[in-house]
Amino acid sequence: MCISPITYHILPLPKLNASKTAAFSSFTPRASFGVASTSSLSMKVFDWKRRTADESALNDVENTEFTFDNLKPAPGSRQQKKRKGRGISAGQGATCGFGMRGQKARSGRPTRSGFEGGQQPLYRRLPKFVGRPMGPGHSKTIYNVIKLDELNSAEAGSTVNFEGLLETGAITKSKYDIHKVVVGREEFTAKDITVQAHAFTKSARAAIEANGGKCELLKASTGEVIAA
Repeated sequence: MCISPITYHILPLPKLNASKTAAFSSFTPRASFGVASTSSLSMKVFDWKRRTADESALNDVENTEFTFDNLKPAPGSRQQKKRKGRGISAGQGATCGFGMRGQKARSGRPTRSGFEGGQQPLYRRLPKFVGRPMGPGHSKTIYNVIKLDELNSAEAGSTVNFEGLLETGAITKSKYDIHKVVVGREEFTAKDITVQAHAFTKSARAAIEANGGKCELLKASTGEVIAA
């Protein structure tokens, strides 16, 4: 029996019409088969109306004036919310991507944040900062703020502190025992006064001394004057 050889015929590929591809959107990822791609974007455009829209004029930045009616978000930056549990065709139907069984498929929060299944978690594997506690009052000193414009009612030559301002009603009571003088919104007009506080900002100290006043630092534990 004689077997005749099989002959294969290679047909030429059809040429794509460039005029048909010109109507596509500039954001549409064009195929590199047969036509040279001029767009560097390869992301998926979720808005189907923009996939076939002709937006070539918007890409011409030099000759395009952007106004409120032609501004659009970048393709792929704004996606529609996924509708879970609305059928298997959506990809998130039935179990909504959580699977059939298991701890992570149950309602509510199955595990706490940082839990790694029983093994030593990351926040316990990392070394601690020795001598640097991070609790309240350790990482930051919290002061009661006294503004400069609250001192305007003080007479010239007097000594001003938190207790004196509280008695005159210039300020209200505070839950903090240490006080800091800062610059207020209104102009500071008091002259030749001595201000006692536990801290001063540079601008507040300069304003007090510019009006002929003096700043005295108080010790946080005893309230004694430690520096002038």
